[in-house]
Amino acid sequence: MKLTNIELPNFAKKEVEKLHEVISPFVKKASRYVFWSFPLITLSIFNILSMLFGNGLNESMISSLVVYAIIGAIGMALSKEAKLQQAEIQKVSMDYIIERIKKSEIASDRVKEKYISLVKENPLQTLNHFVNFLEVENRVMN
Repeated sequence: MKLTNIELPNFAKKEVEKLHEVISPFVKKASRYVFWSFPLITLSIFNILSMLFGNGLNESMISSLVVYAIIGAIGMALSKEAKLQQAEIQKVSMDYIIERIKKSEIASDRVKEKYISLVKENPLQTLNHFVNFLEVENRVMN
């Protein structure tokens, strides 16, 4: 999902586009990891369960079980890496937004401090706080 698809005023849309440019490499990486992890995990679990409960286990199936276990482990590692990338996206976004708020020459220091603390206190609402800050900044400018 692109962040710019959200209904925003033009002044806020431009800032969100800049933010999207900063985080897009991380988003692409995380998307690729998620895309590959789910099928690998599903394939592994399905085949291991069918081998264990389907025909019973014999010595010739041990190597296949090991291969499917390795495939599942790779899928789990990709899933974990996708979660780490999501955390990095959140961190980079927050850092960018805080720097943008600090650089504002229009808003007062009190307003900047207020929004910086809001962003730090509630990371899940970072984008909402940023858009609110941009609206305040736009009102002061006009």
